[in-house]
Amino acid sequence: MRLIFITAISMMGFFHLVAPKTSINEEVISCELNLKISNNTIESRFIPPVGYSRNIHKGSFQEYLISLPLKQYGEKVFTYNGIEKPMENVYCSVIDMDLDPVNLQQCADAVMRLRGEYLYSKKQYDKIHFEYLSDGKPRYFIDFAKSDTSYKNFRKYMKEVFNRANTRSLKNELVPVMDKNDIQAGDVFIMAGNPYGHAILVIDVVENDKGEKQFLLAQSYMPAQDTQILINPSCPNNSPWYNMNTTAIETPEWNFEWSALHRFPQEKA
Repeated sequence: MRLIFITAISMMGFFHLVAPKTSINEEVISCELNLKISNNTIESRFIPPVGYSRNIHKGSFQEYLISLPLKQYGEKVFTYNGIEKPMENVYCSVIDMDLDPVNLQQCADAVMRLRGEYLYSKKQYDKIHFEYLSDGKPRYFIDFAKSDTSYKNFRKYMKEVFNRANTRSLKNELVPVMDKNDIQAGDVFIMAGNPYGHAILVIDVVENDKGEKQFLLAQSYMPAQDTQILINPSCPNNSPWYNMNTTAIETPEWNFEWSALHRFPQEKA
């Protein structure tokens, strides 16, 4: 039996949990959890580990992502048809974003939804496009919308995308990140499997003065469900922060090699 020692301090909804070092893939990592559970955005709820901070560029995808609203701490993930997904050992927070009552917004769809929502919020309508699986060609929102760029019409467009795109088509339009240390918020871990693959979004990145990074991951899954902030299953206290010093990324429901890290071309550094 492994003994786990955890300290906790509570003040105005602030919890600081520190777990002992553990190992994964023969690498040693430290697991630390800082949560302000009363706060309801990614930036304000997930406090960077000690010595780490965010370097946020105004108007960036990261700024949009960490500003996303979260449901109250402890709320559960629900599938499109109202079935509860257990919280234990999978996720620690839920993004507060509506979900249509159809089985469409699965893993790759959630990534595309957030990418599309970001560009729509910036009124960059001409940059909203996703490839269809059938022919590998992009479909542009401005072509779909014609003169109607209302949010209602944008959501109709995204439903069409969800119906006609998947992990394979999404991966085809992304570019590989050649150096894992270049990881950025908005990057995607993606595998195009047969018949199923998976896609998980890097939703936040923090860095220390040595240039070392840690990051948060978010996913939807099958069936279509609320987008959730994942825990790191390698950390005994369910910290959501992932460390760079691993040979692979092991998430609660899918494992990735570092070669699976990709990026939207517009976000290429």
